[in-house]
Amino acid sequence: MALSPQWLDELRARITLSSVIGRTTKLLRAGREWKACCPFHNEKTPSFTVNDEKGFYHCFGCGAHGDVIRWMTDQRGLSFMDAVKELASEAGLEVPQPDPREAKRAEQRAGLHDVMQAAQDWFVNNLAEPRGAAARKYLMERGFDARTIQRFGFGYAPGSRIALLDALGRFDEAMLLEGGLRIAVEGKEPYDRFRDRLMLPIQDARGRVIAFGGRILPSQQPSGNDSAPKYLNSPDTPLFDKGRTLYNLHRAGPASRHSHRIVVVEGYMDVIALAAAGIEDAVAPLGTALTERQIEMLWRLVEVPLLCFDGDTAGQRAAMRAVTRALPLLRPGYSLAIVRLPAGQDPDDLIKAKGSTAMEGLLANPSSLLDTLWEHEREAKPLNTPEDKAGLKARLLEHVEVIEHPDIKALYRRELLDRFSAFAYPPRAPFTPHRKFARPTPERLSGHSAKLLRGLVQGGGRDNLASAVIAGLARFPDQIHRHAEALAAFETTDAETTQAINILLDHAETLENRAAVPIKSLESLATPPDQARRYSFLMEDQNPQSAREDLAEAVAMLVERPAIEAALAAATARFEIDPEGAIAEQQRLRQRKLALEERLRQLARQRVAGSTQEDSSPAAVHPAQGEQGMD
Repeated sequence: MALSPQWLDELRARITLSSVIGRTTKLLRAGREWKACCPFHNEKTPSFTVNDEKGFYHCFGCGAHGDVIRWMTDQRGLSFMDAVKELASEAGLEVPQPDPREAKRAEQRAGLHDVMQAAQDWFVNNLAEPRGAAARKYLMERGFDARTIQRFGFGYAPGSRIALLDALGRFDEAMLLEGGLRIAVEGKEPYDRFRDRLMLPIQDARGRVIAFGGRILPSQQPSGNDSAPKYLNSPDTPLFDKGRTLYNLHRAGPASRHSHRIVVVEGYMDVIALAAAGIEDAVAPLGTALTERQIEMLWRLVEVPLLCFDGDTAGQRAAMRAVTRALPLLRPGYSLAIVRLPAGQDPDDLIKAKGSTAMEGLLANPSSLLDTLWEHEREAKPLNTPEDKAGLKARLLEHVEVIEHPDIKALYRRELLDRFSAFAYPPRAPFTPHRKFARPTPERLSGHSAKLLRGLVQGGGRDNLASAVIAGLARFPDQIHRHAEALAAFETTDAETTQAINILLDHAETLENRAAVPIKSLESLATPPDQARRYSFLMEDQNPQSAREDLAEAVAMLVERPAIEAALAAATARFEIDPEGAIAEQQRLRQRKLALEERLRQLARQRVAGSTQEDSSPAAVHPAQGEQGMD
């Protein structure tokens, strides 16, 4: 009976591995895993681990490894189908009825495994023969010892177009074609795909040969327009999907459970160079950029895989392609980290020049995904003009928009905009007046400006949140620079609010070293009356740092609020042509609007909790009431 991979995955997901193993083996909790003395060999110190989240067991002593089905067959001695039936009964799943077509495909896959293993054995034998001398010389020059050559299964494919066909004549040629070992061209005789190449087997997670990679030998490298590719991989076949396969995963997976990391490099020769230097937890994609499926495979092993690509331009492009693939997939705790190699070096170069210690040092100090994103876009183009800098901001926000998790998206937006503001609006040098003139007093505003601001804030204004933000900025003028860009983009129909914000932005240009003391001519705004006094950042006894953080949040909400209203109006206008999309967008925006209102209430509750009883009026508890544009 042939069972689909999807059905078997569902069966594994419904069974808790530790509960099955715990029936016959005493398990002890060890963080997120379970530990025990291995049931497959005698030992006194536990080296057997069970991971329910990832669905496997592994012994670091004897190498026993598998899932819940493998446990039932290896430890209980059941046949595969008997194990599946027993587990399905326990999980409440019905075993599918036999499907003749799937059975035929399974039989075909089993036959291809035999073909691929036979080809691998032949390649290995060729390497040891006289015709493999050039390949052996190359391996010796690369510094690979006999153990590494044997362990990774190096072989050699002769230059003949029919050598493999002759050697594997016991198999039908159609299977050689389907396995990607030979190529059929219309109007010509089929021929061997790999010729005069150093060969490497590509294996699945169970260690079975499913494809091959062939490297052309330096002595055979053609020149000119007819030059052959340096590396040649098998095509996609019923056994091999390059977007769903990671080279060396069957070795690196168990090693990563000991090192608690997984390292992704560009190619299989990098993997082998690292393994030869003692770094066993490395994998590589196979001729393509890291795919979404491969990223998910890596996250099943560790939460933050390390991407270690060459220090040249191509390597950095590969790193950024992986970053952009990962952004929509990010979820709490799961990300990528990036290791930059010195310019012009790959892992093998670095290890030969400075040893494995230097490589381990780089792996121990990676850059975060966010740092890599920021640095790449900042260095991507010249940033000499305001237009250049605006382009940097636009590129950063384009990346943010693809992030699907709402909290991560908001945090990336805030962090990247903070970095952009610090870069685009650096602190100005202290003002040095001409010696004939008295130094101005930047901590004071002109009488007209101060009068306008007092009138707006103390009179309550049309928008209580805007009044509170203006008062907060007057209290903490060092924050005006930080929020200058957001405030400049703030859209409001209230002319007084617009004028007040412009006054503060203009005044900020005269502040020496972003002065943190309140503007003297506006000290009375530190505790404005009425509605605006409700916010936590205006409390007299509030911790200054906490007040600044709350003020930053209030600025963000002030700016976001009209944007939400505009987006709601746009979604409503789209209803006629896209009703389903418009409704979904309206629901999302309304949820965000409610969340924003709730946060405003929380800021007020903080104020009430820290104030005297007489300040706790009903209006102070519900700041959303009466706010302009929120309902």
